[in-house]
Amino acid sequence: MPGTIMTADDSPSMRQLIAFTLQNAGYQVVEAVDGQDAINRLATSPVQMLITDLNMPNVDGIELIRRVRALPEYKYLPIIMVTTESDDGKKQQGRAAGASGWIIKPFRGEQLVAVAKRFVK
Repeated sequence: MPGTIMTADDSPSMRQLIAFTLQNAGYQVVEAVDGQDAINRLATSPVQMLITDLNMPNVDGIELIRRVRALPEYKYLPIIMVTTESDDGKKQQGRAAGASGWIIKPFRGEQLVAVAKRFVK
């Protein structure tokens, strides 16, 4: 059985799309409504990968990545940014914070599953 993946996005439809796609590929999915919710859920729901949006209320994707990287148990967690932002400056900020990859919305389901298979065994 593949592992558990968390998705953090303030858009309910995007969370549902990501969850549906990954669950159909056999993954367990934990949904968080923003970065702060993701941090709170990580304390009780261990995951093998995090997929986050960039622009969210409370704690945005870049700050979420920084906070997750500061947690010893998640220092090496694969973190994928899934966003409409394609600006190179934002991508550099994401990499500097510790993002493992960047997927531009809209994305194909096969693309998301391929990334999950690469990082979650």
